[in-house]
Amino acid sequence: MPDPIPIRQSPHRIPVQTIGRLSLYRRLLLDLSAGGMRQIYSHQLASAAVATPAQVRRDLMMIGFTGSPRKGYAVDELIGAVNAVLAQSVETSVALVGVGNLGRAILAYYTNRQPWVRFVAAFDRDLEKTNRIIHGCRVFPFDQAEDVLEREGIRAAVITVPAGEAQRVADRLVLAGVRSFLNFAPVRLHLPTGAYVEDIDMTTALDRVAYYAHQQRKA
Repeated sequence: MPDPIPIRQSPHRIPVQTIGRLSLYRRLLLDLSAGGMRQIYSHQLASAAVATPAQVRRDLMMIGFTGSPRKGYAVDELIGAVNAVLAQSVETSVALVGVGNLGRAILAYYTNRQPWVRFVAAFDRDLEKTNRIIHGCRVFPFDQAEDVLEREGIRAAVITVPAGEAQRVADRLVLAGVRSFLNFAPVRLHLPTGAYVEDIDMTTALDRVAYYAHQQRKA
């Protein structure tokens, strides 16, 4: 993985939508770098990301990265610049709460996939799942959450518990110092000002997909 380079973007907060696109660019660039590509033009990256060249250029200008009209962007340098913005050049420790089928799938998917974002602890109320290592991550009883979160310096969490438990889990994590959440529970969380939550509502997403599939069939 290319080393991060100093952040060159202005100090204002980058929009969430831009952060999402930067993450996509990084994944695509890592694949291209592994394939031997050393330079890339905005139209090439835009084609891979299903975006426009103008959008790609605006996003990269926002983080202070510019290319050459003749050579385009240096792929490895661009990966380093995006890394510096997304991870702030520091590895992020993440906790998972809820080691059911979805939780296990998430742990399996992310094992060794993103070295700058690492699951360092998982929690569950089912004692049969605790005191074990699942996909490289140790599972603790949820009653130990506060101690483990403090010891590991965890400030981000993924919630994969049933809807009826999600708010109670989030409230406890907030009190323990967690400020960023990826929420897979089918319920909206009420969090204090300053906390950030990304909701992944698969039911709603599938409803949209089914609706448009039905519209296409009618057409």
